[in-house]
Amino acid sequence: MSITKETVLAALARIALPDGRSLVDHDMIRALTIDGANVRFVIEAPDPESARRMEAIRAAAVQAVQDIPGVAQASAILTAHGPAAAPRAAAPQGEPPSLKVGGHPKPQAGPAPVKGIKSIIAIGSGKGGVGKSTVSSNLAVALAREGRRVGLLDADIYGPSQPRMMGVNQRPQSPDGQTIVPLESHGVKMMSIGLMLDPDRAVIWRGPMLMGALQQMLTQVQWGELDVLLIDLPPGTGDVQLSLCQMTEITGAVIVSTPQDVALLDARKAIDMFRTLKAPILGLIENMSTFFCPNCGHESHIFGHGGVRLEAEKLDAPFLAALPIDLETRLAGDAGTPIAAGDGPMAQAYLQLAKRFVGGGIA
Repeated sequence: MSITKETVLAALARIALPDGRSLVDHDMIRALTIDGANVRFVIEAPDPESARRMEAIRAAAVQAVQDIPGVAQASAILTAHGPAAAPRAAAPQGEPPSLKVGGHPKPQAGPAPVKGIKSIIAIGSGKGGVGKSTVSSNLAVALAREGRRVGLLDADIYGPSQPRMMGVNQRPQSPDGQTIVPLESHGVKMMSIGLMLDPDRAVIWRGPMLMGALQQMLTQVQWGELDVLLIDLPPGTGDVQLSLCQMTEITGAVIVSTPQDVALLDARKAIDMFRTLKAPILGLIENMSTFFCPNCGHESHIFGHGGVRLEAEKLDAPFLAALPIDLETRLAGDAGTPIAAGDGPMAQAYLQLAKRFVGGGIA
C-alpha cells in the first residue's frame, strides 16, 4: 500500500486537541514529507507556551502515523508560530553579585589552555548567512548524544543566536561576582553574550571590549570537565578570531561555507587566517548543498553543488560533510530544539558528522 499525503493527514485528523478539534482542523501540520516508508512532519503550535504543553499530542501523532500500513518510521518536531515567551524568573536564591561584561582583557604570556577542556574547536565562516551557527548547535547536540561532555560558546558578540537556537533565555548566575555558571540545554553546556545583555540593544564595542568579553566567557565560566568546547565564531576575519587564537590553545578550526563561488571566496580568506595564526584546519563543511522538494522529491542545487569539496581537495583539507538546505532544520532552530536532538535524516547526518570527530579523537 502506497503512503500518500491524504492518508497521513487522515490519521492526524484523529488526534484531538482539548477543544475537540484535530491537528488538521487547526492547520498545525507543516513540512509533511514522505520519503519511501519514512514520514516526517512539523506540528506548529500558535505560541511557545502551547508547544511546551503538546509533547503528549506530538507523541500520539507520531504513533498514529506509525500505525499506517507501510510506514516504517514516523517522526515529528514541535515548533511555535509566535514569539518566544518572556524569560522565566530564576528561582529565589538572592540577588547574584553584579558581574561586569566586557572591558580590557587581562594580560597573558600567550595562548593558554582552558582548564578542564580537552579539545577546543572553532567553527568559522568567511561570510555570514551560510548556516554556521546552525551547524554549531546541531553538532554540539549530536556530540552530546554520542556521549561526549560538550560545551558551546557563542562568540558572535554582535549577533548572538545560540540562545534562540538552543532554547534558553535565562540570565546565567554569578555566585561570587567573578565566575559564571553556564546554562545547559539538550545535554550541552552553553554560554552566550546574548544571555548577559539586553537582547534588543546593539552591542557597540571596540576591539578591547570584545577581547575582554571573549576572555571572560572562556576563563570565568564554570565549564567544568569537557571533552570538547565548540566556539561559534562571528563571520569574517576580525578581532574575535584573532583574539581567540592569541589567547587560547585551540585544537583546530572547522570552516562552514555554501558551495557558491562568492561564499568560497570568503571561506578561503578564513582558512588563510587560521593557517596564518597556526590553527590547524580540521575540515570543511558544505552547507545548503542541495534542496529536496518536500512535495515531489525533486533535487535542486540552489547555491551550486560540490564547490566546498573541490576547495578542500585543493587545500589538502578534510571534507567533513555536505548538508542539504532543509525546512525542518530551520523550524527546529527557531523553536529552540536543534534538529539533531530528534530523529530523521538530518539528525542522522549530524550524528555521522559527530562520529567523525569522535572517531578521529578530536572530541
